[in-house]
Amino acid sequence: MISRMMVRVVTVAFALSLVAVACHEAEARAGGGRSFGSRGTRTYRPPTRTVDPAPASRPQPAPAVPQTFPQQRQGGSFLRSMAGGIVGGLLGGMLFRSLGFAGPGAGGVGLFDILLIGGILYLVYRFVASRRREAAATAGRAPDWSREEPVTPQQYRYGQPAESVPAAGADSGLAHVRQMDGSFSEEQFRQLAQDVFFRVQGAWTRRDLSSAREVLAPEMERALQGDVAELKARGQVNRLENIAVRQVELVEAWQEEGSDFITVRFLANLLDYTTDEEGRVLSGSDREPVKFEEFWTFTRPVGPNPWKLSAIQQA
Repeated sequence: MISRMMVRVVTVAFALSLVAVACHEAEARAGGGRSFGSRGTRTYRPPTRTVDPAPASRPQPAPAVPQTFPQQRQGGSFLRSMAGGIVGGLLGGMLFRSLGFAGPGAGGVGLFDILLIGGILYLVYRFVASRRREAAATAGRAPDWSREEPVTPQQYRYGQPAESVPAAGADSGLAHVRQMDGSFSEEQFRQLAQDVFFRVQGAWTRRDLSSAREVLAPEMERALQGDVAELKARGQVNRLENIAVRQVELVEAWQEEGSDFITVRFLANLLDYTTDEEGRVLSGSDREPVKFEEFWTFTRPVGPNPWKLSAIQQA
């Protein structure tokens, strides 16, 4: 009986570990690696991508009513709930049978158990793969990191300029911004956006937003503060180290209801891992860097006013 129970527990633990890997994908970087915040009437419209653009014939989604993103991790909470229900059901069923309540002949690991677990893992795989395909279809073709030319650390180390890409898709919007603010400079804005990027990531790692509060829109501050409180309650620290920004690109610029909006596309890599209060690694890797692409939207009242981060979207 002991050997049978051990086989069952090991099998279920293996299934749970695979599901946990999929869930962790949505828990990284400032804001938990999710999309949230407000982009005015473009809140639910995918940001424009000038790199690897989708075919021009693809219809563009209509503008949505301005509102903020739901404050939840995309995909992560659903997978965790599904994983909890699946594993709870399996463990409960196996324990029930092992105690003799399932009738004679039901105590061993049967073919049905194996097929059930295999089917569950397959469905989880299909779900994650489907979400990735949908995200790629929405944001355009994902960048092929393997084809990038090697970049020396001196070219993108913090404090030095990252590669700048012309804002081909934002020219008309930037022209309107300049009309109301003659001092506006694209290059200075790129530097500002990159400074905010590093400031927010540093505040996130320290679990203290005081150093970044002045560059955050109110809804962003509330969302990030809630995430920081959750990390503290769990006794965890999401550590972001060796941040390397490869590319900073102004992809959208527009005005609405007396406000300027500019969306910046970041290509970057960093060490992203979570530890407990004593520094023991709980998830992620403190040796293998993670590459990612995000869109950060900044807003301000029209004119020469301070910019604030109002949204973060995943590619």
